[in-house]
Amino acid sequence: MQHDVVGLRDFYHRPLGGIVRRLLTQRIRTRWRSARGRRLVGLGFAVPYIGMFREEAEQLCALMPATQGALAWPQSGNVLSVLVDEVMLPLPDSSIDLILCVHCLEVAESTRPMLREMWRVLTPEGRLLLIVPNRRGLWARFDTTPFGHGRPYSRGQLERLLADSLFTSLEWTSALYMPPLNRQWAVRWATVFERMGARLWPGFAGVIIVEARKELMGAIPKAIPAKGKRQPVPASGSLSPR
Repeated sequence: MQHDVVGLRDFYHRPLGGIVRRLLTQRIRTRWRSARGRRLVGLGFAVPYIGMFREEAEQLCALMPATQGALAWPQSGNVLSVLVDEVMLPLPDSSIDLILCVHCLEVAESTRPMLREMWRVLTPEGRLLLIVPNRRGLWARFDTTPFGHGRPYSRGQLERLLADSLFTSLEWTSALYMPPLNRQWAVRWATVFERMGARLWPGFAGVIIVEARKELMGAIPKAIPAKGKRQPVPASGSLSPR
């Protein structure tokens, strides 16, 4: 089960959602200090975060999966959001420089096909930034926030998933060490929780954040000779076959 787009919107209108937005925006800006002249899309429910790039990016779009639903975004000006099939994105090959994926991977119906579709639309050396619930974190255990829905991940699981989809992970970080409570005291002390958590219990953050790069070549396994057959001996001075 997952939050629909209305539930996601309402979460970010509450005090706890506002704090989550501020904390994750800081992490995103640390990785992507500028999107000037680049084409950027948000996949999932990324509108609380991609709005900061509106004055920078050459092109900007919010892709909202059909299983989640869509809202018109932004509220003024040209609509930049579109309802999509997560495994058939309406974009040409190698057309996007940056993809921010949030509230998406953990609830995707077809995880690997979706990642391969993101690989398809990214330019060579394009970047993917994933924000997913941490399997060891407290937020994955409470369904009162969007991060408590779907399948949480460990770092090891994400590394294997990315490698299988021809991505190389570049930088790992985490966020949301505060308890997932919509209480005034929790919101007030959010920054303190973040500082203490990152130092004292880094493995128990609410979300894992990883930036990955699209790779054009995957590993090619060595051929295994058929049983009972001898390998040919290369002629003198020639190169061995690969």
